[in-house]
Amino acid sequence: MAGNNKGNIFKRFGKGVKDVIAELKKVVWPTGEKLRNTSAVVLLVIVFFAVLLTLIGSGGRWLLDKVGFYDSVETTEVSTVEETTAAATTAATETSESTEASTGSSESEA
Repeated sequence: MAGNNKGNIFKRFGKGVKDVIAELKKVVWPTGEKLRNTSAVVLLVIVFFAVLLTLIGSGGRWLLDKVGFYDSVETTEVSTVEETTAAATTAATETSESTEASTGSSESEA
């Protein structure tokens, strides 16, 4: 490790840039035609899987809708909200009644 840290930071950075350039010269770049062909294949595969996944998602939703899955979920949510609202109203009423009772008793003492 200590042997690789020769020279200051600028020399090491310059050497790194030269190494990258040397490696890029060794790369065999594709021709324009090959690039177009492979790009077309990639785009077609993306479109194919986008359509496939959309169909799977829509089919799953349709199947769950036919089974009645969404109906039971909505009913459960509505009853839960009503129960929570009723419990909160009862608690608020009890709190206000106890506050009125304590206020009335302290006024009679004064």
